Amino acid sequence: MATVTTTPQTLHVSLTRAERVLGLLRDLKVPLAAVQSVEVVPDGPAAARGLRAPGLGLPGLRLIGTWRRRGEKALVSVRRGQPAVRVHLTGQRFDTLLLGVDDPAAVARALSPAR
Repeated sequence: MATVTTTPQTLHVSLTRAERVLGLLRDLKVPLAAVQSVEVVPDGPAAARGLRAPGLGLPGLRLIGTWRRRGEKALVSVRRGQPAVRVHLTGQRFDTLLLGVDDPAAVARALSPAR
């Protein structure tokens, strides 16, 4: 499961070794100034939009990787039964982060002053 931490300047997403390998991803650091909006999503796998390229997709169970659709590139790491947080970014490698977390409301509160 991805771990989301914040400092006064940065949002840091730490992925497990399995997530990095299966999703062909790496850990991500984003300045908090790049965060445009944050929303809590009750069902992470259902919230993924677009086509997986590259990554792991077990529909309805586990999604890890990069999801692409016209004009948007998203880092996705979600699993069934776990709520997620969707973070919209500007000027970064990914336009959106969709991350399954145990307490999405706390993550959203931590990121909301950055808007």
